Amino acid sequence: MSEPQPTQPQSLLSIVAHCDNFSVSEEKITPGGEKLVSWRLTPDLSSPVLGLLRPCVVDQLKLESSNVWNFSLSGTSESISFASSLDTPAKRTRVMKEMCERWRDTGLWPDQIGPKKWRAEMYPIFRNPFGKRDAPLAEDGEVETGDDSTNYAFMMERAACALVGVVTYGVHMTVYEGGPEGEFIGNGDELQGYRIWVPKRARTKQTWPGYLDNSVAGGIPSGLGIFESVVKEAMEEASIPEYIVRKHAKATGVISYFYRTDAGWLQPEVEYVYRLRVPPHVPLQLKPSDEEVESFELLELPEVESRIRAGLFKPNCAVVLIDFMINHGLITPDNEPDFLEIVTRIHGRFDYDRW
Repeated sequence: MSEPQPTQPQSLLSIVAHCDNFSVSEEKITPGGEKLVSWRLTPDLSSPVLGLLRPCVVDQLKLESSNVWNFSLSGTSESISFASSLDTPAKRTRVMKEMCERWRDTGLWPDQIGPKKWRAEMYPIFRNPFGKRDAPLAEDGEVETGDDSTNYAFMMERAACALVGVVTYGVHMTVYEGGPEGEFIGNGDELQGYRIWVPKRARTKQTWPGYLDNSVAGGIPSGLGIFESVVKEAMEEASIPEYIVRKHAKATGVISYFYRTDAGWLQPEVEYVYRLRVPPHVPLQLKPSDEEVESFELLELPEVESRIRAGLFKPNCAVVLIDFMINHGLITPDNEPDFLEIVTRIHGRFDYDRW
């Protein structure tokens, strides 16, 4: 993907629509005419649905070992599930790891899991995507207890998650200066009071190279809790000392959206959102600490909003910043005609009842 070129100014709702661009129909038919199949944890039709499978993935699973997959592809509730013998998270994790690595090595779907797209990060998958995050926090995530009663179901390679349409999770933290201390207050006329640290993604990134990003952002890999992921990403991406994050970062909620890639892969995502207001007495200069970020700028919020409207931000990062402005009372029902549509679109449930 080439570096972004500014567009004509867009509405904030159209920016949100670039990110939340897919909904599940009653028939589970995509805009391209593909029939989606439910991916269940077990053959029992009361088993939770983990993801949504495109026809090409269904066809590939039919070629896999019959000891791994169970097929129920007739009637009104078509589904594929793990075989009954795969009855612990560790067993499922091993099966998914072997299969995804084999798909990578044999050249299947290189746009998603080819060597240049591979992340080498294991993500936890949950029975209920809105339920408890009770995955083991061991380094490798594979703790064989024989207990299959938790919300945690198994782990799989990050890059492959979109192949099976599972919900993934990440963290975003907006680091800013200025603005009022304490509670969020505002009347929509205070954009000039904020300055936000904005990174530019490295041109070598697997996804969205050269786009603008949130101050700190990343996935929640196996072995880390939510806030610990914020601490890790803050140091690795922005050189923010751990003690500053632990003292000043505040959780402000979540955003959720259902993204369908240009290639048709499904990526329902939840982002846990944090803010860090840099106190006046704390000298803090954000700078790249790894190869994922090219540079940082400290931008006035009106300039940030202008670049959002010009399509220069990675879509979900733009949505996080829109959420930031809503939470600070800078985008209000009085100054944004699409306020209610925006707020509900960035806090969705992925039409999960239709999966």
